[in-house]
Amino acid sequence: MTDQTRIIDRIDTAPRYTEADAIRLNNMFRGRDTVEMLETVIRESMLGDAVIVSSFGAESAVLLHLIGTIQPDVPVIFLETGKHFPETLAYRDELVAAIGLTNLINVTPDLADIAKKDETGLRWSYDPDGCCEIRKVIPLAKALAPYDAQYTGRKGFQSATRAGLPRFEVEEGRLKVNPLADWDKDRIEAYMDAHNLPRHPLVEQGYLSIGCAPCTSVVKPGEDPRSGRWRGWDKVECGIHTEVTPIGGADESGANDPVF
Repeated sequence: MTDQTRIIDRIDTAPRYTEADAIRLNNMFRGRDTVEMLETVIRESMLGDAVIVSSFGAESAVLLHLIGTIQPDVPVIFLETGKHFPETLAYRDELVAAIGLTNLINVTPDLADIAKKDETGLRWSYDPDGCCEIRKVIPLAKALAPYDAQYTGRKGFQSATRAGLPRFEVEEGRLKVNPLADWDKDRIEAYMDAHNLPRHPLVEQGYLSIGCAPCTSVVKPGEDPRSGRWRGWDKVECGIHTEVTPIGGADESGANDPVF
């Protein structure tokens, strides 16, 4: 009987994506149209299992329409924090129906966490980071666990922390795809007009970036679109996105430049 070496089973704990993958994809689609890029990565299954994370906010309709017209059954995660404007919840349902999305996933906070850490429902008023953590960050981390990639609606023009946003980046081994990274406000508006997409009803009242009701205020003339979020606090992101940093440090090839 031939002696055979036993093959040891190993669990692959390596990240699903690395910075090298993001650099490769940024190079591959440099100068390519957004729709062409999305059609390619979706139809050729280049991203693995991918999901949209949407706030159903002021400009969310564009990303949802771009991807939903190619893949209507794309999973769409909405963080139902329990603190949204009623208008946002109604707008969510309106957009899902208008675009024909068939896989909306409403993610809610753990009730035990709420009872333990925000029993009064007022944590947003004295600890907005803690409120975001239990109502957004932790629930989203659990919901994203099965997915290889996520689409975001972030755009470079929205705030200083999002300037220089690349199309592809990696966070904790998961690919983050930012199809609208280089779109400006005029292009967003033109797309919504061209496709007759409904607007969030609070936009006309001056809410240009819409999150949870207690932490969202009207944007004043001359302010960046996200200045109405957490006004009065040293806080510009809820925690589900980190500040934009160069991928892999200096890169003479320009693979990570924000110009596509």
